[in-house]
Formats: sequence, structure tokens, C-alpha cells
Amino acid sequence: MTSCMTYKKKPIRISFFLATSGHSGVDRAMKNLLPEIAKRGYNVELIKIKNHGPFLEDVSNKVKIIKLTTSHVYSSFFFLIKYLLQNPPHILFTDKDRVNRTAILAKLISRAKTKLFVSIGTTVSTTLKNRNLFERFIQKNSIGRLYKYADKVIANSYRVADDMANYTGLPRRHIEVIPRPIIDDSLLSKKFSPPDHPWFKDKTAPVILGVGELCMRKDFETLIRAFKIVQSHMDSKLVILGKGKQKEYLMHLVESLSVKDKVDFPGFVKDPYSYMAYADLFVLSSLWEGLPFALVEALATGTPVVSTDCPGGIAEVLENGKYGPLVPIKSPERMAEAILKVLKDPPKPEFLKQAAKPY
Repeated sequence: MTSCMTYKKKPIRISFFLATSGHSGVDRAMKNLLPEIAKRGYNVELIKIKNHGPFLEDVSNKVKIIKLTTSHVYSSFFFLIKYLLQNPPHILFTDKDRVNRTAILAKLISRAKTKLFVSIGTTVSTTLKNRNLFERFIQKNSIGRLYKYADKVIANSYRVADDMANYTGLPRRHIEVIPRPIIDDSLLSKKFSPPDHPWFKDKTAPVILGVGELCMRKDFETLIRAFKIVQSHMDSKLVILGKGKQKEYLMHLVESLSVKDKVDFPGFVKDPYSYMAYADLFVLSSLWEGLPFALVEALATGTPVVSTDCPGGIAEVLENGKYGPLVPIKSPERMAEAILKVLKDPPKPEFLKQAAKPY
């Protein structure tokens, strides 16, 4: 007589080790992605640094959150080694260079069988131009020499992948392009109420919207100068959502250009979708990007867009201008021309939503 026993396989455990600002595009993506992976039957864990994001809500039964007491990525190194030795997940996903290299070294030392996937979300060569010599040396060499020990390096666009390989020497075959899961299906069909802002509730002129950290990389200065040119042809308003070190400078610029009564800085808005849905135009003015979350989100709400053709994945999202004009960086004149053209003849919302579907 033969007896047999049925063994039930344990669900696959997928861990995410992240240290984000709390208000970045990665944060918004993870708020959608992690619960969705858990919903599909996987055990999901989020390891996060103290006082860093992502800050997930209403996921207590879906995602296990491991909050570290350390407030710096490098200080988590020994925890990560212990975690991989004692309770290794099937898969570990990390994002951003500092987190990536910490995880790679921890895996090498622990010799865990965990599959490690690291991600980079921006064009490395452009980003490092603005870093000091030491930081450039560390990051360029860590990507070129250390990332080969990850099971796969994920880039969010072909431009980012090619730039990474060309600049650091990391073999291109080791980099896989996977579009970021930025939105969920509901955003494509959701009906929004107007945001709590007088220019949207009682609209007397078209409203142009910018979203992002008020920093040099986002180059809101060019958007504001372009807006000044637009005013000589069409009455309109400009709203820029976000916070950052350049706020005071940008407010002085607005005043010096005599458009103070037509430009508003409401600050960081946790859920910008209603602003996007009710804006007449979304403008991305960045000097460089990886895959711009706000651009995809604006398209998903059916809002027309204008963007700089900066290094990164923007041209891929807009299919080289099919879904919105691409203009040179730091060119207020060309940006103003594109803004006026789209405001006068905006594309249909359903057409624009097609561009967001891959994400």
C-alpha cells in the first residue's frame, strides 16, 4: 500500500527595500503597485528607512511593513544582511543607487538565494553632471562594476537604459526596460470634482498646470517665462503644485515679470489628479527625467500636454510628439508657441488616454 502526501507550496515572498522622499513619483507608484501584487496572492513586504517613504495607507492586511530604526540607507546594511540570512524572500526589489548598492553588497555577503532586481529611474549621465567629483566617481563605478551582481537591472525607458550602459560600462544585456506601473485602471475612467481652488471652480481663463518639486531639474523658470509670453497672446492662469528650495526664487521671478496675479503656488498636493483633470493644459519643463510620472498621470485624466524633449523617457511616452508637442529645454519661446497651439486646438481626451495605457 502506497501513501502519498500533498504539500502546499508557500506563496512567493516579494520584498521591497525603499527609501523615498514620501512625495515622489516612486511613492505614488508603490502605493498602487504593492497592494496590487499582494492582491494577486503574493506575500509582500516593505522595508523602509525611518522618516522615509513610501507612506502606505490601508494596507495593513495586504502588505507587511518593516520599519527600520535607522534613518540612513547605509545604516541598514547589517539589518539587511541578517534579514537575508534568517528570512530571505524569493525576490528583493530596490530603487535608487544608494539603496541598490547597499542591497547588492548585503546579498553578496549573505550569499542568499534571493533574486535581486535593482532599478534606476533617470538618465545617469545627466544626473551626475550636477554632482561633485566624489559622488560622480562612486555612482558611476558602483553602477558599472557592482550592478552586474544583481540578477537584473531595471530601467523605465530605453533612453535611460542606453544612457546607463554607455556612461557606466554596464553591459546593456544586463539591463531590462520595463515601463513603470504608474497608474491603475480606475484613473482612466474616474470622474473628478473640481479642486478646491478658485481658478478651477470659477474658470474665467484657461489654466496651465505644472507639477513637481520646485528645484533646478524641473526648470519651472522656463515655464514661467513661457507663460509671460503666452499672456501677450491669450489671457490664462498658471498653477504650479509642489514644494522645494526654489519656491522663493520662483515667486520673485513671477513678481519681476508682472504676472503675480496670474500665477499661484498652492504647495504640495497629495492627490493632484483633480487639478490635472480640470486643467486646460499640463506642461513638463524638466531639464532631464527618467519616466515622468506626472506626465503619464495627466494623460490618463485626458488633459493635453506640452513637454521638453529632455534626456529620459518622455519622447517614448509621447511617441515622439504624437500625443503632445516636444520642445527644446530652456526655450521659453518654443514652449510658449507650443502652449498656444495646444490651447487653441486641444486633442480629444480619449486619444490622450491611449498614451497612458502602457503604464
